[in-house]
Amino acid sequence: MSTFSIFLVLITIVCFLLIVVIMVQNPKGGGLSSTIGGSQMLGGVQKTTDFLDKSTWTLATILIALILLSSLSFTGTLSDTDSKIIDNMGTATPSTTTPVAVPAQNTPAATNPVK
Repeated sequence: MSTFSIFLVLITIVCFLLIVVIMVQNPKGGGLSSTIGGSQMLGGVQKTTDFLDKSTWTLATILIALILLSSLSFTGTLSDTDSKIIDNMGTATPSTTTPVAVPAQNTPAATNPVK
């Protein structure tokens, strides 16, 4: 199992937990804190709201860190990092390449004395 796969599994778990924590919260003051009922359970309504708020920020921070770390561990096996043009030029044989005309060298005409 590659490092990228491990990060992918961790990112999926953190995303699922973040979805659960966000769905438990209610912006109108209901949510989990209203279903508990009394201030004796779990340290009261305010502590429950603080816990959900801190856990949301913590999970979001962990998610961003995992995404950044996974991009560093990506080996690029699926990406196209090599140049196909350079590879083709290096492996081409002379028989498959187009012949190029070589210009004739300009040499002065030989001077033969006339007899």
